[in-house]
Amino acid sequence: MIVKSQIKLIKSLHQKKYRNQYGLFFVEGVKAVQEILDSHFEVDSVYATEENLVHCTESVVHIISELELKKISALTTPNKVLGVFKIPKAAPFVFDDWMVAVDDVRDPGNLGTIIRLCDWFGIKNLLCSAQTVDCYNPKTIQATMGSLARVHVGYTDLKKFLSDAQFPVYGAFMNGTNIYSNNLPSKGILVMGNEANGISSEIEEVVDEKISIPQFGNQQTESLNVATATAILLSEIRRG
Repeated sequence: MIVKSQIKLIKSLHQKKYRNQYGLFFVEGVKAVQEILDSHFEVDSVYATEENLVHCTESVVHIISELELKKISALTTPNKVLGVFKIPKAAPFVFDDWMVAVDDVRDPGNLGTIIRLCDWFGIKNLLCSAQTVDCYNPKTIQATMGSLARVHVGYTDLKKFLSDAQFPVYGAFMNGTNIYSNNLPSKGILVMGNEANGISSEIEEVVDEKISIPQFGNQQTESLNVATATAILLSEIRRG
């Protein structure tokens, strides 16, 4: 059984202003919820349609009907479990490897995929500009497929951070040097830009080197999706 006040609270978390107000976000799906439960995130409550779907303290698990789950879910077809977690306080970045920074990425699916790519390639830190979509957006969370548990995502004044960085800053541009002929260092910052406009002129000022993915196919193809480009660039960074 889930009471009306709980339904109202969880539904409000679909919006960023209420996530910020309550300091909470939610995750859906057995695998994703379990991964967040097993991470540093602090659980608030878990709602499941069956017992023993996830392993956690029994006191926070509420067994509800599929109809009740549908009332709080952001999915067209709810996936058995929904977990509510506390948004952690901002923590400093530990710079011991490559880092990815995103400048004004607006699509939640793209950001979620980039978080998942960081997890796949062992990038522990993802820095976002203040204008970038919220990493706790339900669509972003869904696209991460649990990878948010292993990637430290933070928001800051991106220009100031990059200006003060002690490591080289590489920006993805259409007119940059060929990534395949570039000798990349062991540590650096890879900056990816907005879906429509790329890296802003403000951030371009603090980029040390512009890099690009060469085009081999039809010249009518304008550009790559930002998440696809991130995957290619991270693969090349790790190959080196």
